[in-house]
Amino acid sequence: MQAPPVKDGPPINQEIRATRVLLIDQNGEKQGVMPLSSALEAAEEAGLDLVQIVGNAETPVCKILDYGKHRFQEQKKKAEARKRQKVVELKEIKLRPNIDSHDYEVKAKSMHRFFEDGDKVKVTLRFRGREMAHPELGMKLLNKVQADFDEVAKVEYAPRMEGRQMIMILAPR
Repeated sequence: MQAPPVKDGPPINQEIRATRVLLIDQNGEKQGVMPLSSALEAAEEAGLDLVQIVGNAETPVCKILDYGKHRFQEQKKKAEARKRQKVVELKEIKLRPNIDSHDYEVKAKSMHRFFEDGDKVKVTLRFRGREMAHPELGMKLLNKVQADFDEVAKVEYAPRMEGRQMIMILAPR
């Protein structure tokens, strides 16, 4: 035996359990508090559905409207909101402690492009071999990155050593 489908959304027509409701007609005008039976009759005369809008009030608020059309418009609104939403990506820039000035400028240009696109940037500074003896050089470089991008980005994750690498995350302002 299969269970009945679970209904989502507000109660409509016969599903409304209140005895008295505050009715709003299809034109958006308040008709006042009335028994549920007369509200259902008014909705039937208009050829539309009676939909419970606010159910947790002392007298539930019900509105006369075309429920199918109402659900369709709600779906369109949700789809439009999803379309406009920007997914923030985390881009990674890898540096070395003894990076040359031109190489740094190339990486900086990429970081500017990422911030313009609204993405976060994870700056990873990798130490190899004897470079591990001078973490202050890495900290100096990450502070330089922080200073260079101060007007376009804010530090979300301060520079920190994690094993053989130093990591900092910047987010666009």
